[in-house]
Amino acid sequence: MQNLKALSYRLRQNVVEIIMAGRAGHIGGDMSVMEILVALYFHAMNISPENRDDPNRDMFVMSKGHCVEALYAVLAEKGFFPIEKVIGEYSRFASPFIGHPNNKLPGIEMNSGSLGHGLPVAIGMALAQRMDGRSSRTYVVMGDGELAEGSVWEGAMSATQYRLDNLCAVVDRNRLQISGSTEEVMHQDSVEARFAAFGWGVLSVDGNDVDALCAAFDAAKRTSGKPTLIVANTTKGKGSAVMENKADWHHHVPSMEEYGQIMADLKAREAALSRQAEVPGGCGERGARE
Repeated sequence: MQNLKALSYRLRQNVVEIIMAGRAGHIGGDMSVMEILVALYFHAMNISPENRDDPNRDMFVMSKGHCVEALYAVLAEKGFFPIEKVIGEYSRFASPFIGHPNNKLPGIEMNSGSLGHGLPVAIGMALAQRMDGRSSRTYVVMGDGELAEGSVWEGAMSATQYRLDNLCAVVDRNRLQISGSTEEVMHQDSVEARFAAFGWGVLSVDGNDVDALCAAFDAAKRTSGKPTLIVANTTKGKGSAVMENKADWHHHVPSMEEYGQIMADLKAREAALSRQAEVPGGCGERGARE
């Protein structure tokens, strides 16, 4: 089985290649969200190219759709399409690999990126799963800057109204957005306290720790009678000091010098994690669904 911690850094390298080839991309958020997506697709969710049309599959919405490069890298690793095709076609004229999720591509349920829409749509998906008597679940990933959208909080109310315990939302809490700190742009206090006040079960974890995320997704599956919100505390630009915790890397194409340093840093972290022994069957390795 493959080490998911090391995989997160290998996929970050693919993200950088996608962005360099397409000359566009939201690299900072791609790097912060990577472990969340890896934990979802290789541990928590029942989804694969083989069951992509199965009505009993789990559903996923990337509400922070501007970080689609990370999603493309994960879907390619999962086998939905070749990574070479993504790198070769991303942001090209008439390509389906555009700068936000495109549901014309296999593995993508919803066109997204208009912030604040993902949670309400995911609530509809989860409600439909319940009405159809299915055991499948719905997951949605939001950015913390996105929480300034009022539709998020309308959705938060309705999710508890319908007791959607088959719904799990994740906030990528990297504390930076395009114009600066989230606390300066729109002060949020405690995201945990706000969702708890709306009746959600709330977990707060290190969002760049695959083991912590896997444990949180497992706990969400055991929650009954209410939806779960996982606050994933992450580092924007995670993986290289060139990018980390810098708001101007929200959307940025590296120079060749920056590219070289970033790739060297990511490869070094991948190699270090690959050398670390993993507990057999632990969250840091691919699960039985793979």
